[in-house]
Amino acid sequence: MNGNDDQEPVSIPVEGVLDLHTFSPRDVSSVVQEYLRVCEEKGIFEVRIIHGKGKGVLRRQVHAILEKHPRVAAFGLDPGASGWGATVVRLAQAD
Repeated sequence: MNGNDDQEPVSIPVEGVLDLHTFSPRDVSSVVQEYLRVCEEKGIFEVRIIHGKGKGVLRRQVHAILEKHPRVAAFGLDPGASGWGATVVRLAQAD
């Protein structure tokens, strides 16, 4: 052990679905923001963020990030089978 807490960047596929279960809560903000940036870059304007149901702490954290994000046009709980375990995000498209 070298005492260095810096970790290598994690590469995740960008296909419009982000599952936050594998990330530390302290990393969620940067992961969500970077994922949305890359989605927009790739022309993906509808994103599904899986935060799980649990006590709703992660869901509230994700929604707080989305409320402040300048490129988010709309978001809401997934109307599909996952229900309140995921949020669907619509990104604004540049004119």
